[in-house]
Amino acid sequence: MQKIISGGFLSGHRTYIISGIGILSAVGAYLVGDTDIFTMLQSVFTLGGIYFLRKSSETKRNKNGKHSRKISE
Repeated sequence: MQKIISGGFLSGHRTYIISGIGILSAVGAYLVGDTDIFTMLQSVFTLGGIYFLRKSSETKRNKNGKHSRKISE
C-alpha cells in the first residue's frame, strides 16, 4: 500500500507523463477540430515549458545538492 501512496515506479516521472499526455491531447483536439492552431500551440509550449523546467531543476539539484561534495570520514 505504501508503494501506491508514494507513487511506486512512477514516483519520479509523473510530471513527464502528465506533460506528454497533455501535449498529445492538445494535438488531438486540434486534429479533431475542437481547438484552433493558436490554442494548441499555447498548450504545447506551456506543457513543454513545465517539462523542461522540471528537467533543469533536477540537474541543478544533482550538481548543487547533497551529492555535489565528497564528505570525508
